[in-house]
Amino acid sequence: MAEETTPVPSGGSKDTEQNKAIAAIGYIGILFLIPLLAAKNSPFAQYHAKQGLVLFIFSIIVSAVSVIPFLGWAVGSIGGILTLILLIMGIVNALGGQMKPLPIIGSYAEKFKF
Repeated sequence: MAEETTPVPSGGSKDTEQNKAIAAIGYIGILFLIPLLAAKNSPFAQYHAKQGLVLFIFSIIVSAVSVIPFLGWAVGSIGGILTLILLIMGIVNALGGQMKPLPIIGSYAEKFKF
């Protein structure tokens, strides 16, 4: 079975290698602002910063829903686990030099134009 290939970052491999760490930081809560502001010329870092922004918004929505008794607690618990899984996937993708959209929320990140 053939292995799925990852799209080549538009910034090139030098951009990817130089900005892996800063892109990974972008998935940790409000720290999405670091690659968004510090690496403005890096398409790789900007891509992951936008994904981190959407993940941050998603986590805020999950937190807001989780304060609703009973149903909100269940949805909040599942949403919290999903947030953690997406955070790990984003960090792994960034450190691996891949520009793959996160499942469920990745398509929303592409709509941001900074």
